[in-house]
Amino acid sequence: MGKVKILVGIAGSRVRLESDSCKGMIRVLTMALCPAAILFAQTPQPAAPTRAEILRGEYGRYRANNDLLYYHLDLRVDPEKKSVSGKNTIRFKMLKDDTRIQLDLQASFPVEKILLGGVPLKYERELGTVFVDFPETLHAGHTYSIDFYYSGVPVATGRFGGFAFRTDPAGRPWITTAGGSTWWPNKDQWRDEVESMEISVAIPNGLVDVSNGKFESKTDLGDGYTRWNWHVHYPINNYDVSLNIGKYEHFSDQLRDLPMDFYVLPESLDKAKRQFVQAKEMIEAYQHYFGAYPWKKDGYKLVEVPYSGMEHQSAVTYGNHFANGYLERDWTGVGISPRFDFIIIHESGHEWFGNSITAADRSDMWIHEGWTTYLEALYVEYRWGHGDAVKYLNGYKSKVQNRQPIIAERGLARTPPQDQYFKSALFLNTLRSVLNDDKRWWAVLHDLYQHFKYKTIMTEDMVQFFNRKTGMNLTPIFDEYLRHADLPTLELKFDDAQGTVTYRWKADEAAFAMPIRAGSKEHWQIIQPTTEWKTMKSPLKKEEFAVATDLYYVNVSKL
Repeated sequence: MGKVKILVGIAGSRVRLESDSCKGMIRVLTMALCPAAILFAQTPQPAAPTRAEILRGEYGRYRANNDLLYYHLDLRVDPEKKSVSGKNTIRFKMLKDDTRIQLDLQASFPVEKILLGGVPLKYERELGTVFVDFPETLHAGHTYSIDFYYSGVPVATGRFGGFAFRTDPAGRPWITTAGGSTWWPNKDQWRDEVESMEISVAIPNGLVDVSNGKFESKTDLGDGYTRWNWHVHYPINNYDVSLNIGKYEHFSDQLRDLPMDFYVLPESLDKAKRQFVQAKEMIEAYQHYFGAYPWKKDGYKLVEVPYSGMEHQSAVTYGNHFANGYLERDWTGVGISPRFDFIIIHESGHEWFGNSITAADRSDMWIHEGWTTYLEALYVEYRWGHGDAVKYLNGYKSKVQNRQPIIAERGLARTPPQDQYFKSALFLNTLRSVLNDDKRWWAVLHDLYQHFKYKTIMTEDMVQFFNRKTGMNLTPIFDEYLRHADLPTLELKFDDAQGTVTYRWKADEAAFAMPIRAGSKEHWQIIQPTTEWKTMKSPLKKEEFAVATDLYYVNVSKL
């Protein structure tokens, strides 16, 4: 079972497409120079899904008929042969009578055998899917356990390599993993998580494995290999499971009763001891807003890797050069990100959003990335104040594309557009301004996390929570920002003779009605535009009339 699954009605999404001949230029060229820009206003159908996207993304009959309880991933890793072998014990409870379940493993890996109580099971492979068939009906309410044996030479995949055999600068083995069924067999989707997990990794003597959970023990196997054993006490999603194998040095710290462990190459030890002090400040900041770090029994770990970093649960990986900023760059370009280590602050933020609160479908990945990008700004606010947080967030505007909706098509293994990071964070800052009551905002954030922690949810669940806690109908605002590509535009008309301003929202959602600060920066007033024209008195001329676009992510058009 793992996390509680919360599912409500599902709404569709649209994808906005630009003409190839105008791509990247529509916002800077006139219609005369690029006539095909008229296509920007159209909303073509998204590309047809591939069979692989459907198999991985759909929560169909043979996934929905069972509920995950437990994994024991037991592997042997050979750095010389660049191979892996072993098994995953999968324990699950049937929710409906059936004779088949769906699991996943990258097609390049051979399946050696799948056993139920020592009895070989038949299976059928299609791309990265493994359909496991049982000789007799599995009955609803009963618990079953199978052993899935596999082996092979991993094929490097994805941004972080999947299962990557590398060497460190001294020529020693340095092996890392990222992703779910790209390197180990599991039920590779987001809706269902195990309640707990064991990870056992046999590696050559002298190397160290750092995986998720709490370190339990290590055993010399007498054949030149040592088995490292880790226990995950909490629900965990598949892509968070990781092995990090190398010649690691270990040092530790403590934040009250939370153990903090750090694993780095010997050459990095002094730099890490200086840089990793930021981890304690980060946890204190996020605990201030949301409550206790979610994996107290497993502790917090930060592990050096040869890529930028990733949010592996309770074993966050780190490759940010032991320097502030993101890969030594000013990430938002406004002079604030060089004050802190982006990877420590962002990837660890996923412990709250992404790992503890998890989207039930990949299309809602903004719940992971948008919220965690917003957490960066909360960290800035905790350390340096609200003004710097707003400045930091507004630096993300240059990264927003507004070409596709943030929420992608449901039931497909497709990653949503990058606006899920930056536009989502700016939307959350906008939502704070809509509430216009920071004491209330902080209470809603805290209660939202406490309500949904250790659960898999959909956007609709979060919207319902906000509506209930605030007593406001925020659904059209959520839908406008998350389900449409374009920003809402505040249209303004000025009549100097009458001393009036006429205003409305131009938005895709007919019911969009978002309050906004407008008028004079020294004396903002909150106006209540809808998609219908309204008129108000104002002594301000067109060039004097301002809108608080640093607090609300909107377009403004003075007609």
